[in-house]
Amino acid sequence: MFSKACEYGIRASIFIAKNSFDGKRVSPKEIAAEIDSPQAFTAKILQALVKNNIVNSVKGAYGGFEIDKKDIALIKLSQVVEAIDGDAVYSGCGLGLSKCDENHPCPVHDKFKVIRDGLKVMLETTNLEELALGIKSGASFLKT
Repeated sequence: MFSKACEYGIRASIFIAKNSFDGKRVSPKEIAAEIDSPQAFTAKILQALVKNNIVNSVKGAYGGFEIDKKDIALIKLSQVVEAIDGDAVYSGCGLGLSKCDENHPCPVHDKFKVIRDGLKVMLETTNLEELALGIKSGASFLKT
């Protein structure tokens, strides 16, 4: 459903948020290791997250990536997805057809539309704070 880059972007955002609660900035190397992503690929994803004002990049010896604590609860998962994948997840065909809509539906169009609509609600109502706190408490995890 999400691109690999988007999956990594979500994981990176959660990891950065979790560390930001403790006032800690994390390096691209730490992020890549935590989310099991190649470093160069992670760097490109982080650029997109910075460009879309989801994470902050601080340069220098004590630099790294962070999210302002006051913003963690305000950032919705939908913002991360849109920063990496755009809005295609809300309109794409369940079978990957290039033309699929109400007037020209694929065999799974009506059923997949329900799933897409539910996904949109979940992404728009889930914030980084609740996900990061789940990691922090041990109720959920980012690595297998």
